[in-house]
Amino acid sequence: MILAPATPEGGACLWRVRGRALVLAFMCSGSPGIAQDGNLLPVPSGQPVTLEDVLVDTNPGELWLRFRFVAPKIGDEVGGIGYDVAATDMEHLCQTLAIPYVEHHQLSPARVVISLSDRPVEFGNSSPDATQYFEAYRLDQSACIWEGL
Repeated sequence: MILAPATPEGGACLWRVRGRALVLAFMCSGSPGIAQDGNLLPVPSGQPVTLEDVLVDTNPGELWLRFRFVAPKIGDEVGGIGYDVAATDMEHLCQTLAIPYVEHHQLSPARVVISLSDRPVEFGNSSPDATQYFEAYRLDQSACIWEGL
């Protein structure tokens, strides 16, 4: 699995090996689809969303790209952004961030997974107190087609 952190310090690209995964900082200045002011990404709900990382995963036997975002306002508590609203934001992030990323890096993923978490959670670890929403998409002619998980 390859991990691409969202925003390396100073905007420089770096490579390092951690275990069996290659860590790749891809968010150098000028990356397509990435917000540059404060790292907040615009979404239809208007909630604050930041890109935590991108995982390039071949573990399911095919190429999956996992775009992981932090959206601290999601959740079922009063005033929180519920799943129905967050689903629209996830589709928007697939269309406006994942598709340009795939085209820029000339990738052909079988699936793109967009996830929102109310706090940073290390991939593969459970965090019972965290609220997390996930959606899977198939890319077809520059469109995100919902696959459901």
